[in-house]
Amino acid sequence: MNLETYGAFVIAAMIVLVIPGPTIILVISQSAGHGRRAVLPLAAGVTLGDFTAMALSLLGLGAVLAASAALFTILKWIGAVYLIYLGIKLWRSDPKQQDLPSLSAVVSSRRFFTSAYVVTALNPKSIVFFVAFLPQFVDHRAPITFQLIVLGATFLILAALNASMYGLFAGRLRDVLQKKGAHKWFNRCGGSALIGAGMFTALVRQSS
Repeated sequence: MNLETYGAFVIAAMIVLVIPGPTIILVISQSAGHGRRAVLPLAAGVTLGDFTAMALSLLGLGAVLAASAALFTILKWIGAVYLIYLGIKLWRSDPKQQDLPSLSAVVSSRRFFTSAYVVTALNPKSIVFFVAFLPQFVDHRAPITFQLIVLGATFLILAALNASMYGLFAGRLRDVLQKKGAHKWFNRCGGSALIGAGMFTALVRQSS
């Protein structure tokens, strides 16, 4: 793999990542609903989720999902239901309770991390995507394992930066509007976006 191929991979990965999908909608919604304190655990969850999806792809699950409509549908519905659950929870959350100092920062961070990880790792399209995407930039005349490690690490770094930037923007926007009414509006908009993402995920077909 030469520098031209690597550069093409970086550009392609950035284009893929910057297009909002269920994961980015989750990051924006949670950051808008809870502020910038949610950005770091969300970005960490996205990164580990992408790593899990990538590892499963390289282990062959991507090919299995591409061939098995039943397994693809099961994972798709699990992810969709979880997104809708998170959306309803964010919609119904109380801005006053979010600002209470008694709220455990550790528990909150763990919740943000887990939600981002589950949504990212259980997206069957992501698993299939890595099977189709990474090999396009691998030079089969050179050691394949090393190339996959470099490409995978690059993608994960870009994914973490992308999620962080989206989250910081949404969190900063929320922090600027400190009124409780604005916080409630952000929560409901974010919750609606998550519910919509869940419904869209449920309607996605395997071949799309």
